[in-house]
Amino acid sequence: MRYRLLGKTGVRISEVALGTMTFGEDWGWGAPPDVSARMLDRFADAGGNVIDTADVYTNGSSERILGELLKGRRDRFVLATKFTNQTDPDDPNSAGNHRKKIVSSIEASLRRLQTDHIDLYWVHNRDVLTPVEELMRALDDQVRLGKILYPAVSDWAAWEIAEANTAARLRDWSPFTAVQMRYNLLDRTPERELLPMADAFDLPVFAWGPLAEGRLTGKYLSGGQTGRVTQVGRAYTHVGSDDIVREVVAISHEIGCSPSQVAISWVRQQPGPVIPLIAARTEEQFRDNLAATDVHLSQAAPGPSRRTQPSHTRVPRGHHAGSLRRWRDLRRTITRHRRPPRGGRAPHHHRQLVLRLPVI
Repeated sequence: MRYRLLGKTGVRISEVALGTMTFGEDWGWGAPPDVSARMLDRFADAGGNVIDTADVYTNGSSERILGELLKGRRDRFVLATKFTNQTDPDDPNSAGNHRKKIVSSIEASLRRLQTDHIDLYWVHNRDVLTPVEELMRALDDQVRLGKILYPAVSDWAAWEIAEANTAARLRDWSPFTAVQMRYNLLDRTPERELLPMADAFDLPVFAWGPLAEGRLTGKYLSGGQTGRVTQVGRAYTHVGSDDIVREVVAISHEIGCSPSQVAISWVRQQPGPVIPLIAARTEEQFRDNLAATDVHLSQAAPGPSRRTQPSHTRVPRGHHAGSLRRWRDLRRTITRHRRPPRGGRAPHHHRQLVLRLPVI
């Protein structure tokens, strides 16, 4: 496991994070506590140290399961949870980003997680009713109280994050230290504004949905499989072209890994840093996703310099990756190898092939 920096904090974070929306079966799908425990142990044994949850995941069961599983080793991990979404349908103030919601949500999460502080506290969604100054001041108060260490933000527009961090800097409040967004090979819209903003503010990007709700595993190409895409039916699961999925599957067959590992590694190796959130319902799925850290993708870029993201790569306004009618080829060299044992040397031979992906 390689490690990155959590922005300007100096905290080391693993190159992949454990997403725990699947911890608990309250929503009719997910992993029971014993399977969740084995996935967490496997993640920890691999060197992973970032755990991501939320107060609404499986109606709070995700946090409760983690609270039990982290006894005796909580300080080893960078523990992250979220607030914003409504937790009590009878209480209108149980949703939002206002101070009352922040205080009550923190206390409830601390009880379920059985800890006295949260390392990374995410604003889960937008709240157009709460002024950004109210939010940032309320978060800073919790930092000064020691209840949270670092505020962070999920699924906001780039200009809103820039406004919030600028306001925090001007008033000597705690700024956002990380940003979370949906980013994968079928949805590269963050490359337009969100990724440049994150780079400008030195915010690491936590990417959820790196497998596009399972589409990038290739299991839906035959039309006979069911899963989140067919059962949940979210609109964004239909965005993108199956041509990209077929290419990912073909690459995985040639280099001897799974399509999931190709898709996750593509996200993991984007500049930033970009930290994929990996999650699964079964141990087998999680084992496969975690093995993406052993898959290395590199690009032979034209010209004298080597870049992971060429300067001409862009997302046209109002378009997603799959809606483009004309695609230009982006030639990527894919190299896969297992890391040598500690103290050993890397192999001198690699299996290589060319991956053509649309430049958008």
